[in-house]
Amino acid sequence: MTDLSNIIKAYDVRGTVPDQLDAEIARALGAAFARFHGAPRMVIARDMRESGVELGQAFADGARSQGVDVVDAGLGSTDLLYYASGTLDVPGAMFTASHNPAKYNGIKMCLPGARPVGQDSGLADIRALAEGYLDDGIPAGDHQGTLTQQDLLADYAAYMKQLVPGIEDIRALKVVVDCGNGMGGLTVPTTFAGLPLEVTQMYFELDGSFPNHEANPIEPANTADLQARVRAEEADLGLAFDGDADRCFVIDERGEIVSPSVLTALIAERELGRAPGSTVIHNLITSKAVPEVVRENGGTPVRTRVGHSFIKAEMASTGAVFGGEHSGHFYFRDFWNADSGMLAALHALAALGTQGRTLSQLLNSYSRYVPSGEINSTVSDQAGRVAAVKAAYEGRPQDEMDGLTVELEGGAWFNVRASNTEPLLRLNVEAPDEASMAAARDGVLGIIRG
Repeated sequence: MTDLSNIIKAYDVRGTVPDQLDAEIARALGAAFARFHGAPRMVIARDMRESGVELGQAFADGARSQGVDVVDAGLGSTDLLYYASGTLDVPGAMFTASHNPAKYNGIKMCLPGARPVGQDSGLADIRALAEGYLDDGIPAGDHQGTLTQQDLLADYAAYMKQLVPGIEDIRALKVVVDCGNGMGGLTVPTTFAGLPLEVTQMYFELDGSFPNHEANPIEPANTADLQARVRAEEADLGLAFDGDADRCFVIDERGEIVSPSVLTALIAERELGRAPGSTVIHNLITSKAVPEVVRENGGTPVRTRVGHSFIKAEMASTGAVFGGEHSGHFYFRDFWNADSGMLAALHALAALGTQGRTLSQLLNSYSRYVPSGEINSTVSDQAGRVAAVKAAYEGRPQDEMDGLTVELEGGAWFNVRASNTEPLLRLNVEAPDEASMAAARDGVLGIIRG
């Protein structure tokens, strides 16, 4: 019997092509998704990976075999697919493996209004249907659905700018943008058109082989070129997008990486200016500065587990105006609670361009603590090591919302949590100063690795 558990993950489909994910599997998944959502029409889009053409076509064929009409938006970022699902009010499927190497591809599925589909919200059911179709054949629907093409890029770009106060009034800025040969190379030029920006382009050519560096800006090595270029050009800021452009990292005028927590605090303040008194979601390893800034601006911070399914669920249940994660994902109520690297970039540009300070000066008030960054340790007994840490800090306030979070004296804290896919423990530490952070970090690492 067919088993797709190796490619159907918690939030999406992801695997190597063609040995794990091929056209036959994509066709079965398309039929299964059509049966699951039951809507008469859906939309698909794909990133620049060569395999996306064949996989997208097969998926569309599977959906059409069940009588579903398919709108093909062609090349696009993941947030363009969310825009399509939201504005057309139809289910959607995005063909992307985000920042994974070139041999990978995948499928992110959503329901109308860009509502996420994960293991607990339909992905397990879709998997079961697809496995049955691969074993027994895909049943014919009542009729064959249609396939139409629709270019949504210009409408997407206009919509994004409408959501960002002040973006049309910014002063002239010099910006270096690194798209990592990913989909930002398509969406950035159209979205930035008409703004007073002098843009230096880096790796805008769409190339799913990623010839320059991995399209994963959370890894510091992948932003080194951009940081150097910002300094060389004496630019006001730099922007780095991942492969499917749903994440964005910011570089200040000194060439320094802006912490996603700092960007979360900045955008939270801006969104609370539009929607006073609203809720803002942050995951438990973002900086303490985030809830502080939210409260200072009259909002209500809500802490949640790491992972976009938890963020989106809290966004929906609380009506939050905004949500941010340490990984560079930023979620917006007015964007169907979905995440968008482009909206984060536009907020950074608007915040900088509507006042006269440099970016580092602007962000200084949000940079209140010293983070360790995420530190991974390979361990054979994850639960045992976490238990040892818990026992060592028994006298300190603790919670186990996601892994183990411990509050230390003097305003420091740490979180240690197990990877779901590898024999790793992930440690994040934050403190008011470098010395306190280093002491806390080394103390916890000594237990984890000892």
